[in-house]
Amino acid sequence: MPETLTAEPVSPRVAQCLLAFDFGTRYVGVALGNTLTLDARPLSVIEHRSNEQLFAAIARLMTDWAPSRLVVGVPRHPDGQPHEMTARSERFARQLHGRFGCPVDRVDERYSSVEADARASTLSLAAGRARSSHRNDAGAAAVILMQYLNTQTLRSMDAPA
Repeated sequence: MPETLTAEPVSPRVAQCLLAFDFGTRYVGVALGNTLTLDARPLSVIEHRSNEQLFAAIARLMTDWAPSRLVVGVPRHPDGQPHEMTARSERFARQLHGRFGCPVDRVDERYSSVEADARASTLSLAAGRARSSHRNDAGAAAVILMQYLNTQTLRSMDAPA
């Protein structure tokens, strides 16, 4: 279940633009989604060498898309235990909230990169192309965002009317 840094619930009945992030120390995948249409698509990959460079690129995305909410994938070991990237992703989520004041939700992203790679491979094979060796971080961010949207949809179905 996604964890949130704010108490505001997302409403699937109101169209909200969402940006999701697959955090990495050198590359950050970004996806764009919508709470009304319940879709998510890869948007871009930010290559960065410093926090200043990373957050400058994110500031441009915030200006361009004006999201209502941000979603950050938090990786864990298969057994659910945290590791080094868990703490870094959590810190990244806090920094997003602190810098942009936008609600930030977290999603357990175990296997999102594996799923994104499998989808990319299937699409490449279907198109008759060899699988690309380029990074699929934006695809992983889209998987993270779909996990979030699916969880929110299930949560709203359980809520009293």
